[in-house]
Amino acid sequence: MKFTDGFWLLRDGVSALYAQEAYDITPTATPDGDGLVIHAPTKVVDNRGDTLNRALLTVTLSSPLEGVVRVRIERHQGAHRSPGFALATEPGSASVATADEGATLTTGGLTARIGKGSPWDLSFWHGQHRLTGSGAKAVGHMSLAAGAPVSAEPSGVAGYSTNGLAPHRTYVHEQLDLGVGEVIYGLGERFGAFVRNGQTIDIWNADGGTSSEQAYKNVPFYLSSRGYGVLVNQPEHVSFEVGTESVERVQFSTAGEALEYLIFDGPTPKDVIDRYTRLTGRPPVVPAWSYGLWLSTSFTTNYDEATVMSFVDGMKERDIPLSVFHFDCFWMREFNWTDLEWDARTFPDPEGLLTRLHDEKDLRVCVWINPYIAQRSSMFAEGVERGFLVKRADGSVFQWDWWQAGMALVDFTNREARTWFQDKLRGLVRQGVDAFKTDFGERIPTDVVYHDGSDPYAMHHLYTQLYNEAVWEVLTEERGEGEAILFARSATTGGQAMPVHWGGDNTSTYMSMAETLRGGLSLAASGFGYWSHDIGGFEGTPDPGVFKRWLAFGLLSSHSRLHGSNSYRVPWEFDDDAVKLTRVFGELKNTLMPYLFTAGADAAATGVSVARPMFFEFPDDPGVTYLDRQYMLGSDILVAPVMDEDGIVDVYLPAGTWTSLLTGAKVEGGRWVRERHGFESLPVYVRPGAVIPRGARGDRPDYDWMDGLILDVYAEDPEQLDTTVDVVAPDGTRVTFEVSGTREAPRASAVNGATATVRLNL
Repeated sequence: MKFTDGFWLLRDGVSALYAQEAYDITPTATPDGDGLVIHAPTKVVDNRGDTLNRALLTVTLSSPLEGVVRVRIERHQGAHRSPGFALATEPGSASVATADEGATLTTGGLTARIGKGSPWDLSFWHGQHRLTGSGAKAVGHMSLAAGAPVSAEPSGVAGYSTNGLAPHRTYVHEQLDLGVGEVIYGLGERFGAFVRNGQTIDIWNADGGTSSEQAYKNVPFYLSSRGYGVLVNQPEHVSFEVGTESVERVQFSTAGEALEYLIFDGPTPKDVIDRYTRLTGRPPVVPAWSYGLWLSTSFTTNYDEATVMSFVDGMKERDIPLSVFHFDCFWMREFNWTDLEWDARTFPDPEGLLTRLHDEKDLRVCVWINPYIAQRSSMFAEGVERGFLVKRADGSVFQWDWWQAGMALVDFTNREARTWFQDKLRGLVRQGVDAFKTDFGERIPTDVVYHDGSDPYAMHHLYTQLYNEAVWEVLTEERGEGEAILFARSATTGGQAMPVHWGGDNTSTYMSMAETLRGGLSLAASGFGYWSHDIGGFEGTPDPGVFKRWLAFGLLSSHSRLHGSNSYRVPWEFDDDAVKLTRVFGELKNTLMPYLFTAGADAAATGVSVARPMFFEFPDDPGVTYLDRQYMLGSDILVAPVMDEDGIVDVYLPAGTWTSLLTGAKVEGGRWVRERHGFESLPVYVRPGAVIPRGARGDRPDYDWMDGLILDVYAEDPEQLDTTVDVVAPDGTRVTFEVSGTREAPRASAVNGATATVRLNL
């Protein structure tokens, strides 16, 4: 959202009040512990008369967690207060100091410095290194006259805003400096250019597919290449201007009388993510079986029990490892979504079907759900009678015909409604369902009233959090810690605590394959630990080439699913090579389970994603800054999917000698490499000096990989081995192996007596 007309002017209808000076600075006690309160008049006070008829902005600094500074900007403190996001604060980490020239608040290695007097000068430092700061005209309270061009009213059906702009007349903005060469990442799962510089981004969840500027998972958190992160602690609409309103700054604004943001210290990207997820929620460990291949019915295809079993048997007959079968929407009857009841016409014996899939086929089962209740659903009348559905201001139930005829929304702010919905899910879990695909949750209207009085603009994003929390809670209680998993589409800040998330509705093209990867990298830079996507694309039917290239990409992601819209995704629908590649890459992924499961355990401990952007691992290499067609799978395996019909791919290898995981070939890094690959291969390189733990089985992901464990050593000096590697066992035990010896006699040892075979890759 832009308020200015170039450097000198404001847009028509906009008036601005800027913090002009730090008039006084007072140490104070805050809920976070010691803090500072700064009063900033909107004119430099030269005499007593300047204190009259004058707006005063109050800026409070505190620290909710070591290495994190909270900044709260307020004009009228009696106005509506945003609920913010749920933060796991650890108060008491900050110390404050005052001097004639200003004051500081220090927490860990991060210091906020506020200069006394004018001009306004708030800056953030890591030690002696300035990270960013807020200067002249950065802190602003903006008022809009009726009809001002920056104030777009919500459009669309029944208060659903496609542009996310609330109909308010006042906004607060902050602007933080962009240094020379500084780039910005994150702000949720976004499918456009990976680097955010030059973009206007509205934080407003929408069901827009992967080929638009809209996003299913909007997160008002960004990560800077200078070693810090910023979270705007507002679940309402937030607008970011990343080097656009002012090319020298990142601006963020929100409606109302207050704005709160937090600065996260690094110095590395991993350090920032560690602090961010410590405060907003860690991604948990997910079950080993979930890393295997998921196969779906697809969406609008025709299917019944015979179809399902033919798919499952077809995978078995072709020796393709399969872990999960997913039933998409039409496991329920059309026009009934959601009633959480099997369609008896196509699935007359659901208990028997689930038993056969479990006991005879050795599979887990996932079913599709959404939080909407169609008018024809058996749940609708009960929901109306018991007051469990979101209402309009006149007390009637909110309904519309988008997606499902006459659909309403479960009111998750009502504890009884939440329990009612959960009890329906518990019945399915006890019937044999292992996971839920929690679809939708983005199209949440704003002209509604919630049971607990929640602000509907905040609930536009918090709704998906409550929805996924309700489902996650059922699976955790019914299946136990470490066994719960979702396949979720919508999310906001904190959603990373309820994985897995998939990329939504892409198309069956190489271009969509590339945008899908950009979305996953963006989500990783926003604190999410796991991520998946529809192999081959969702909309349309991929040609065999696209499907086979996407297979390799999908099976080298943290989670892998075959799913389409109006066509099946079983590999024999394409060609014999597709069958072979599904088997080969599926088996490869299963042998990598000790490596992948350890990366997942690390994600649960630090928040750092399993599949991650290159700059996470090589933050000091300027060659990785803009890379969005390759990624690191864990800390030591580089993957560059082939997205070209001729098999040509350009891959950047940082310095050192890299080794192909597939062929053992050595390639010197510190440069770009152009390669041509057949369908059976792609650039998958192991980092210099890495140790990759491999399991002995390729037929399934959930096995005891500590039995027959192999440590593949990619030593830079094989004549003198001296390194360690952690391996997390299936039961969660972390084992540290010391690898030592020589080329002729390599060995591995562990304190707990665990054993492994060392295999040198020379």
